[in-house]
Amino acid sequence: MTQPQTPAAPAAPDAAWTWALSAVLVLTLGRLMAMRLSPLQLYPDEAQYWLWSRHLELGYFTKPPLIAWIIRLSTLGGDAEPFVRISSPLLHAAAGLFLYGAGRRLYGAATGLGALLVYELTPAVQLGAFVISTDTPLVAALSAALFAYVALQTAQGRARWIAAGGLGLALGLAFLAKYAALYALAGVALHLAVSRDARRAWTPGLALVATGLFVALAAPNVIWNVAHGYAAMGNVASEAAWGARKGGVVQVGIFLASQFGVFGPVPFTVLIGGGAWLVWRRTLTREDVLLLAWTLPPLALVLIQAAIAGANANWAAAAYGPASILAAAWLLRWGRPRVLIAVLVVHALVAALVLAGEDNPALVDRAGLSVALKGVRGGRELTEMIVQRAQAEAIVGPPLTAVGIDQRQLFNLAAYYGRDFFGHEGPPLKAWLEGPRPQDEAELVSPLTPAVGAHVLMVSRDGVNTNPMRAQFQHVGETAVGEVWTDPKHQVRIEMFVGDGFQPAKR
Repeated sequence: MTQPQTPAAPAAPDAAWTWALSAVLVLTLGRLMAMRLSPLQLYPDEAQYWLWSRHLELGYFTKPPLIAWIIRLSTLGGDAEPFVRISSPLLHAAAGLFLYGAGRRLYGAATGLGALLVYELTPAVQLGAFVISTDTPLVAALSAALFAYVALQTAQGRARWIAAGGLGLALGLAFLAKYAALYALAGVALHLAVSRDARRAWTPGLALVATGLFVALAAPNVIWNVAHGYAAMGNVASEAAWGARKGGVVQVGIFLASQFGVFGPVPFTVLIGGGAWLVWRRTLTREDVLLLAWTLPPLALVLIQAAIAGANANWAAAAYGPASILAAAWLLRWGRPRVLIAVLVVHALVAALVLAGEDNPALVDRAGLSVALKGVRGGRELTEMIVQRAQAEAIVGPPLTAVGIDQRQLFNLAAYYGRDFFGHEGPPLKAWLEGPRPQDEAELVSPLTPAVGAHVLMVSRDGVNTNPMRAQFQHVGETAVGEVWTDPKHQVRIEMFVGDGFQPAKR
């Protein structure tokens, strides 16, 4: 008589995954709560991305289309600021989990958890999780690509095909988020060049799957750029500004110094100092080489850009996913878990202060840091001032045919905060072109033209273009000045006048 089999005991829960998910959940809920309660308004670029999301395209004048598609999805429930921004903490949460998975596969669960926390508490992420920018979907997609690439190096059988497909899809999405995704392709090429193991992991079939999916996602935007005179890709060259501004040693120093603030003083020191030390000692592991191959291209190329023409602090954002894994792995390998814990504790305290400042900006004002919030204040009040003037003109005179604005940031804020007025009960919003060609999406899609220039309310940010704008009308009224205080020490000024018979200057 056979004995009844004892049922197999259920698998023990993975404690590391539980800690990782718990940490991400706590951070994400805190960020969503702060976003919901914050009185801070949209940053001008956020308003621009929202405006793009109202007309979905395969590309836009300055960026690929993914951020507009994401905002269109997130605003299905409404257009209030939290709906515009809600994808940001969610995408950072996804990025952290992908980095956890990659770090765990390469070095073990402890490093994976450390990498997740280093990334999630990085100063740039603490601030970036509150606003929506193109860097957020870029880093999330690149983190997914890194996880797929690591899996491709370590998996067997069908899992390798899934990893190759995931790599192609993730890189394609990263490209649609920001052209800085090409740094990852440089990282893959660098890894293949220096690692025999990397080359052995690939077969022609796997390469075809990864490349085919990447091209399938990226091609529509490339075609859009060709059809629109390389508008978005050309803007990348314009931002690089080679020959238009000077770089040099000072700009290199400024960029390097900014990275201590972006990534954190200790993690960036560990990354640069530890990497140099391991290279000198020739003690890099295969895992280190893989991650350095993904980390170095954005840092090195942006450093060269800084030397030539300067660089913004966030331009190397693509480096800090793999860099988070390296910082955690090296501190643990060198027997410095207490240093890692101390860094995370300090960064967590800073994160708590950031959340408090987002919910109560008066705390930021009292700390003397009001300038940090100038970009997320005043847009609603400026728009209300413009709307009130337009409504007053409708009462005393003929209907306005348009409201023209001379500055991109103000145009986008007015489009967002005046979304129920302009083009509905009020006249359409138009962008006044200072030069012969459009310099942004608003000037390309909604330019002020003679066809809508019969009776226009013109608005100039800080009065910079008031006189050139007045010179392009046959008749003009008096200029009125409006001011909005963004904090106790800073104000924004606009000048408004009504013009009849718009005729742009001959270029």
